[in-house]
Amino acid sequence: MHKKIAVLPGDGIGPEVVDQGLKVLKAVEETFGHSFTYEEALIGAAAIDKTGAALPEETLKCCMDADAVLFGAIGHPKYDNDPKAKVRPEQGLLALRKGLGLYANIRPVATFDKLLDRSPLKNDRIQGADFVVVRELTGGIYFGEPRGRRDNGTVAFDTCVYSKEEVTRIGRLAFEMARSRKGRLCSVDKANVLETSRLWRETMQELGQEYPDVELSHQFVDSAAMDLIVNPKRFDVIVTENMFGDILTDEASVITGSLGLLPSASIGEKTSVFEPIHGSFPQAAGKNIANPVATILSVAKLLEEAFQMTNEAQAVRLAVERALGEGKMTPDLNEKDPLTTSALGDYISSIVPSVSVSTAK
Repeated sequence: MHKKIAVLPGDGIGPEVVDQGLKVLKAVEETFGHSFTYEEALIGAAAIDKTGAALPEETLKCCMDADAVLFGAIGHPKYDNDPKAKVRPEQGLLALRKGLGLYANIRPVATFDKLLDRSPLKNDRIQGADFVVVRELTGGIYFGEPRGRRDNGTVAFDTCVYSKEEVTRIGRLAFEMARSRKGRLCSVDKANVLETSRLWRETMQELGQEYPDVELSHQFVDSAAMDLIVNPKRFDVIVTENMFGDILTDEASVITGSLGLLPSASIGEKTSVFEPIHGSFPQAAGKNIANPVATILSVAKLLEEAFQMTNEAQAVRLAVERALGEGKMTPDLNEKDPLTTSALGDYISSIVPSVSVSTAK
């Protein structure tokens, strides 16, 4: 099977971890007899430095023409430390989501038994935790208008906007996902304070009548944030709005022990984007110490969801599990005897052929 993949390494550690994802994709090509074409494009600070735009038109076209997008990370300290910067790396990611119609970000969170001690949480609280966060991506305060400053720049304002259509669209996806899992859906909002959250809850309640086989619950975001730490095993599928989902999924990373372990998929109207949930981590850029596992697991999601390559995706996941089970980890998880980013990528890609035999049985 031939497929075209747009590759957006981005900033910071993005290029390093994406390189490891590409190694695994090439191992899949060789093992399963596929043919992938890769086209690299600029986004974020790297794009601003070369073109002045965070998302050049040619990058969006590259993504539109591809069958899937593998994305690294964006962000750079020179923009983080300059609140007055008119063009920012993050604008590239937001524009990409709008341009591709990526309305849903799916972030699975599951523990690895070998890594339970790496989490700051107690083993009995996290062992067996396995849930998915479905985050709305194109609405909310990140995109609402108007926004700006007044009173000579001393007062700033942002606007949070949601339509019933947007909530219905993400809600249906979440209900369908819950139906395919354990049948439990928790809708997270702040309906006691925010009007957008009241619309969100009303809409989810209406949708729930169409899914009588799914157990629907509602929870305020502050309460859900506490339960993610105290009792993460109570969750199956969580659906929430843009900013709440951004915060909760980063919080959920402590359950697994590292941001470097969590993949994600952004899906919508056009080409889907697959990326690790971590940021650009500029302090580690160029040091060959970043954890590539989240990117490699994002490759597995790309194979499964964009290309319907179930066996191939399972082979990648088994290769990751085997590597971690053998203690092969980067410094964030193994301080005493760590592998470099590239060495871990080399190892995982090298064992894809051997684990693929078990997936075919």
